Amino acid sequence: MTLPAWLTAVTFNDDGLIPAIAQDHQTGRILMMAWMNAEALQLTAQTQTAVYFSRSRAKLWHKGESSGHTQTVHDIRLDCDADVIVLSVTQAGGIACHTGRESCFYQRLDLSGQTPEWQTVDKVLKDPADIYHSHDSTSETLEIENTGANTDSDTIQAQSNTTQAQIDKASVLQQLDSVLAERKQADADSSYVASLYAKGLNKILEKVGEESTESIIAAKDFANCDESTDKASYDEARHELIYEVADVWFHTLVGLAWFDIESDAVLNELGRRFGLSGIDEKAAR
Repeated sequence: MTLPAWLTAVTFNDDGLIPAIAQDHQTGRILMMAWMNAEALQLTAQTQTAVYFSRSRAKLWHKGESSGHTQTVHDIRLDCDADVIVLSVTQAGGIACHTGRESCFYQRLDLSGQTPEWQTVDKVLKDPADIYHSHDSTSETLEIENTGANTDSDTIQAQSNTTQAQIDKASVLQQLDSVLAERKQADADSSYVASLYAKGLNKILEKVGEESTESIIAAKDFANCDESTDKASYDEARHELIYEVADVWFHTLVGLAWFDIESDAVLNELGRRFGLSGIDEKAAR
């Protein structure tokens, strides 16, 4: 496809993407950051509504397509290196973040104490469980909260060239242990996990918390599904819950690897508990 002249002036990265920052049209506050490819940017210009590209799902997504929190675009700007887009938008509902807050940038670094500390300075305007109540909206949540960072890429590398059908499930955790250990020495730009390590323990723990919340939302969605009346929705919700729990496990493993603790330590602890009653288990602690 031949790009129009104005798009050829844009410097997309090796994956054909460019970061896009959404800024409130009235206040100038930064609301969120996501990715665009050429098609997303062209559609954004044509429709004057924000369209982004999901790296994890490899598809376009219209902001607010399921939550209703769309973004009307008033202005599109390109930085001096032509590799960052800034959108001036009106945010429908006043909520851009999956946490139910106005902005994804709701944590401020407090420098008043002896050690810097991140503080949450924005209140939740709407419970995420009330915003995200379907499979599609949960997918949108994933894109907003981590700008499409794809944990699957690290999992795939851990599995090498082995197909899903050939995977020895008992060894998946050991393979992940090996990959996570390698990522600790890797360049921050080389993979998602390496970037987490570069950001530090607090960021890793934050991700564990976020993914746990999303698992709770997915579980609530699944609990409301009736297999007998809507099998397709039931299957989608079931898959979404499994997907979200996998994200929790994955980020928890990253946290353990930070401390050089391998998954076998947890498996051994579970094995120790196996067959013990709750009372006996507590007494043995």
